[in-house]
Formats: sequence, C-alpha cells, structure tokens
Amino acid sequence: MANFAKSNVPRFSVDVYQNPYLPEHGREVNAIVTVTATGGGTRGRAGSLPLPGPPRGPVDAPRDRSQGTPPAAVVLMVDCSGSMDYPPAKMRNAREATRAAVDAVHDGVAFAVVAGTHTAKEVYPGGGRLALADAATRASAKEAVRRLTPGGGTAIGTWLRLADDLLASSDAAVRHGILLTDGRNEHEDPEALREALNACSGRFTCDARGVGTDWEVHEVTGIATALLGTADIVADPAGLATDFTGMMAAAMGKEIGDVALRLWTPQGAEIAFVKQVAPTVVDLTGRRAQAGPRAGDYPTGSWGDESRDYHVCVAVPPAAVGREMLAARVSLVRPRPGDAPEVLGQGLVRALWTDDGAASTALNAQVAHYTGQAELARVIQQGLDARRAGDEGGATAKLGRAVQLAAASGNGETAKLLAKVVDVVDVAAGTVRLKAKVAQADEMTLETRSTKTVRVKKTGN
Repeated sequence: MANFAKSNVPRFSVDVYQNPYLPEHGREVNAIVTVTATGGGTRGRAGSLPLPGPPRGPVDAPRDRSQGTPPAAVVLMVDCSGSMDYPPAKMRNAREATRAAVDAVHDGVAFAVVAGTHTAKEVYPGGGRLALADAATRASAKEAVRRLTPGGGTAIGTWLRLADDLLASSDAAVRHGILLTDGRNEHEDPEALREALNACSGRFTCDARGVGTDWEVHEVTGIATALLGTADIVADPAGLATDFTGMMAAAMGKEIGDVALRLWTPQGAEIAFVKQVAPTVVDLTGRRAQAGPRAGDYPTGSWGDESRDYHVCVAVPPAAVGREMLAARVSLVRPRPGDAPEVLGQGLVRALWTDDGAASTALNAQVAHYTGQAELARVIQQGLDARRAGDEGGATAKLGRAVQLAAASGNGETAKLLAKVVDVVDVAAGTVRLKAKVAQADEMTLETRSTKTVRVKKTGN
C-alpha cells in the first residue's frame, strides 16, 4: 500500500463585519462573516514524480492510516444517454472533456469514471474500486473513456449513489464528484433524485454541468446546491474540455473537507438565517445540525486557498439603552473521530443598544451589499418564472429591478446576461422592455448564473 505525502492544512481566519448598534428594544443583528483559508495547495500535480510506495493501480481506498490515505478522491459522472448522440459532436466533446479532466488528476489522488444512463456503470477502474492516479492509471482511464458510447435514458440519482459508494471506500480528506448531463432526469421519479441527494449530502461535494439546452436548470443547480458544489451551463459542447479541466483543477486545490460553520447563541437569542453570499448565494438555514446546547453546525464543504462570505442574522432578546451582549459566536470547525471537533477559526457578533439614531440606523456596507446581491438572485428567478408563465408585467418589473441592482452593486457579468433578455431603457430607474425573442441558451445562462455574486471591498468592522 502506498505511503502518501501529507499536504499542508490551510490556515483559517474569521472576520466579522457589522453595525452592532440597535435602537432601544431592537432585536435583529446582521453580520457578514468572511472566512479565508490560506497556506494549502501543496499537493503534487498530475505528471509529477510518483509518491513513495509500491506501484499503484486500481485499489480499494486505503483505510490503514498508519500507511497514509489519498489526499483526495474524485468520481467523474458522464452522461452517456441516447440524447448525447444528438448531435454526435456532443458525445465526442464529452469524451474529450473527460479525458482532459483525467489528465488533470494529481498523482496519488483516488479516482473513478462512471457512465450514467438510466443506470450507472463504473467504466474505470471497475469492481467497485478507485484507482490511484499516476501516468499508467490516467492512460488506462482515458482509454476506457474513449470507448464510451451513447444509449439509454437518464436517472441521475443512480449516478450519485454509485459515486457515493465509490467515494465511501476512501478515507480521503476531500471527496468530490463532477457530473455532466445533457437532458432531463426522465427515467426516475423526482423523489428518487431527492432521496439520492439527501443520502449523499455531507458525504461528498459535487460540481454539476448542463451541456446544450435540453436539460432542466433547477435539476442541475439543485444537485450543486445540495452537495455544496458549483453549477453552470456549457451551451456549446466545444467548451466542455476547458470547463472540465477548470473544475478538476479547482477540485485538486481542495485541501480539507467536512468543514462546518458553528454558531453558538446565548439564552434568548436565535439564528434567523445563515446564507453563503459569496462567491454564490446559497441558503444554509435549513441545513443546521445541532451541535450541543445553543449551538448548530452549517455545512460549508471542502476548502483550498479561498475566501467566502456568509450573512448571519440573529434575533436577540430586546434590551434597554446601554445594554451590550454577545449575539453569536462564530466558529469554523471540522470533525475529529473520537475527539472534540477542531476549531479552525472564530469570530464574535455583538449587539449594543443605543439612543443614537444615526448609529442604530447606519447600514454596514458589507451587509447592505450582500442583501442587495441576495435580492438580485431572487428577482432574476422570479422574473424568469413570470416570463415563462406569460406574465409580462411581472417579468418586466422583476427583471427591471434586477438591472437596477446589478448596476448598483457593480455586478457587471450579471448585467451583461440581463441585457440579453431585456432591452434596458433606464438603468438607474430599472426601466426595461422584454425582448421579443430570446435565445434559450441566454435565458438558461442567466438563470443558472443568477446566484453568482461580486464581493464588496472590506473597509472595516
């Protein structure tokens, strides 16, 4: 069994940005929590010298920690349903993209490739195992991928369950999936997909991509949201190789998994909501896991060298002027089997009651910015839903508000996507006209990317 070189665990910092002042008897405290990880990224890259140990190949993921474990495990799930043959270039590009992604797997990482139709089949290495990446296993995997052919239906839940079984065989610190589909999940009940996502949630993260325009946005984004990954559209299959390589590179940059945001509140205080607000908007409120008296954990997935922002809203018991309290303690934790969780970073959310109206009504710049970004994502979805329902008035109002918010926040990419769906008359006023004809790819791109945000410059607490 191979001995694996240890990578550095990132160092985490937690910064809290808020206006702590409340009017007399005020109850709502809002804060932006910025979590930053630095100092990771030390793994060898694909094509580097092999790690110490005997020759690698298809193996059961090692469980003897004295011998070391793979730094990461990844499963590629490739849609091989019959629709991938229309046009034939779609399947050809999917094969090329998967081969490119395999090339990007770092030495020593455990990996597998799954072909997805109305069933799921492990095409490499086979036998319910993961292979350990080196030049030989990457070459074998690419040869197996070269033989993929389209045929059959689409049942994504079966793909995810097979990926979960494979990844569960590894003790890797980071477990990740990459999923590609070109069609709707027509060969299993929606409940079956929901059950699969519930079963896989917290066990691995997953990036999901839709190729072409015949897939359902809510299915692909739902997979990414449930499994704390990214979602996007690749309208032109020719762009798959670049996208797959980028996804795999990002996955290889992850150094630590199963990280949670732990929020402790004092007696009488309650968490109203928790949302990731950068780089994308993801509502984590309903995913709380109780972590002892007055504390709950919210999953954040895997981390490399990166920074993310979270909006935390706390309802505190009302108090008189001059009172001060700790509204919440924010900790970043990861589990340790048989021991207390490791605390990776910590910050405090405060509440201070004042009769200074200017102080209590001032909006913290970070909170205001991300409140607008969350509204932007919401009104885009509402506007597109109204447009599809034939409600032109509602669609015009919502998408006009989106144009206004995108401009005010400096979200230029979203503004460009909106301009493909509406004609902008007055940006500041949010006055727009719906375009008579909109390319399906443009509408799907706007919907898929509506939750992507721009960050605000941090100027202080």
